[in-house]
Amino acid sequence: MARVVVDVPLAHLDRPFDYAVPDAMADDVRAGCRVRVRFAGQLVDGFVVGLGEDTEHDGTLAPLAKLVSGEPVLTPEVLALARAVAGRWGGTVTDVLRLAVPPRRAAAEKRPPAERPPPPAPPDPAGFARYPTGPALLTAVAEGRPARAVWTALPGEDWPARLAELCQAALSGGRGALVVTPDGRDLDRLAAAAQARLPAGSFVVLRADAAPDARYRRFLEAARGTATVVLGTRAAVYAPVADLGLVAVWDDGDDLHAEPRAPYAHARDVLVHRAHLASCAAVVAGTARTAEAQLLVDSGWAHELVADRATLRAAAPRVQALGADAELARDPAARTARLPSLAHRVARQALADGTPVLVQVPRAGYAPGLACDRCRAPARCPACAGPLGIAATPGHDGSRVPACRWCARPAATFDCPSCHGTRLRASVLGSARTAEELGRAFPGAAVRVSGRGSGVLATVPAGPALVVATPGAEPVAEGGYGAALLLDSWALLGRADLRAGEETLRRWANAATLVRPASAGGQVVVAADAAHAVVQALVRWDPAWLAARELADRRELGFPPVTRMAALSGTPPALAEFLEAARLPAAADLLGPVPEPPRAGQEGARERYLVRVPRGEGAALAQALAQVQGVRSARKVRDHVRVQLDPLDLV
Repeated sequence: MARVVVDVPLAHLDRPFDYAVPDAMADDVRAGCRVRVRFAGQLVDGFVVGLGEDTEHDGTLAPLAKLVSGEPVLTPEVLALARAVAGRWGGTVTDVLRLAVPPRRAAAEKRPPAERPPPPAPPDPAGFARYPTGPALLTAVAEGRPARAVWTALPGEDWPARLAELCQAALSGGRGALVVTPDGRDLDRLAAAAQARLPAGSFVVLRADAAPDARYRRFLEAARGTATVVLGTRAAVYAPVADLGLVAVWDDGDDLHAEPRAPYAHARDVLVHRAHLASCAAVVAGTARTAEAQLLVDSGWAHELVADRATLRAAAPRVQALGADAELARDPAARTARLPSLAHRVARQALADGTPVLVQVPRAGYAPGLACDRCRAPARCPACAGPLGIAATPGHDGSRVPACRWCARPAATFDCPSCHGTRLRASVLGSARTAEELGRAFPGAAVRVSGRGSGVLATVPAGPALVVATPGAEPVAEGGYGAALLLDSWALLGRADLRAGEETLRRWANAATLVRPASAGGQVVVAADAAHAVVQALVRWDPAWLAARELADRRELGFPPVTRMAALSGTPPALAEFLEAARLPAAADLLGPVPEPPRAGQEGARERYLVRVPRGEGAALAQALAQVQGVRSARKVRDHVRVQLDPLDLV
């Protein structure tokens, strides 16, 4: 008898089913292999999750229809993790397994498994010597102890090398490691560092944009135990690493770590959960710190890995903000100018010294946001009410005509519905427009643009140049930037978002860390009021202080991560029926409803509720919501309700 998890996207069928194993397959069927079974009159895929003699099914068991592959691609550890993730986020095991196990490629399975490379020597602790507890962390990982750390990297830190050294420490102790980065650019840097420090064949790189054959081949190397270090992006959190000794996540505040598909789990939280299940070391790392990471420190689950202030001052660039009396006396319009005289002087000095200057702007494009010039109301398309903007690329006639960013209809004329104004102004300036302005402000200087639409640059050479980049697309400069200008701060700090403060600091810190230290002339100018708490955290380079402040504010207001929240989206009748059937915890707080814009392919009015509970009742909330989804699935209710626990966006 084989117990099979069938690939059926119905919540009420989220459990294994028993099937008979035909004699012809008896020698090849094993736990973790892929099979095809007949379910509800159809042939569907499934994974064998167990073999046995006894069954609770009354009657004759249906036989397995086909053995797709005898390769055990679903390990017991990954299955246990999938069940834990499904339970915590109110999803199904099938949803998680679709993310955990890539589609099969038969050619890759025909290759014989390679031998596991011998373990390397322990890493040199000099790289972590600038952190008082860094060498102790390396020793703990090498000895297989479950050390947990929240690492705030120093400015200019070679973080890929440090993470590769942690992997080397795990390998030296005979255990595996798993490291997750937010995007392919960071993954490339990490893979290059691993190539230089880890034995050949000891690690694989799992990335979403890899060819299916290559991805499955690398997945098999991990599943077979040949490669015991896995480096990857979001989906790699489920990689089948043998003898797991370390999990690590870089830049956990990046929203690319949040899975957009059910059950919508965050990579950081999955890795923390995996570290608990495997009793292994865990490192949450970044140049800034999230409130979730601070909660790990406050709860005692993890310890801080930070440098002392003297070491920090030696590594950090000089950070200046607007608001100093001397600067206001020199430039009275400094608070309102997009490129104040301070930024202009710093950039000119860096260019004169022969170094590149990084200019960070929040938006790509030319003028992605437009507003009425008279009343400042956002400009909307008269056809679909979408936002009007100006593309970075001129039209066929060389002009830049405003057009709708939703339906692409041009808006050659404009009539404001609020004040009947006919003129437009840019409410947000994009990277292309900024590059154009800087080219005029610094004639003769080379201007490069990195971001969506214009292409993301991985590196830029040394030498005088202006590099305009959007957050996350900042290229690494050879020898470091001489200066960085952080513009349009209001577009980040003024967002109606619970995470606006910490996200702004994360973006600024990621850009500022690419600048040379102050001792080498490195300077950072942030076009924001120096009195703002986020600006103060950057000037002092103290992300831990801001994270603790954010967490304290959220604890007082009852916001995540101190509490757990669930977002319920659907039509009003569906939501009313869902909430009537839900047995929510007694302490649940129901917020809403609020209107929600329709998603692609959806019609009719939609609403959204938020359900808030104390963190200790998060599991009960997830179970209650999953039960309702199961009942509605069994009744074949057509009006779907989208359930998402721990959503990043609460607005």
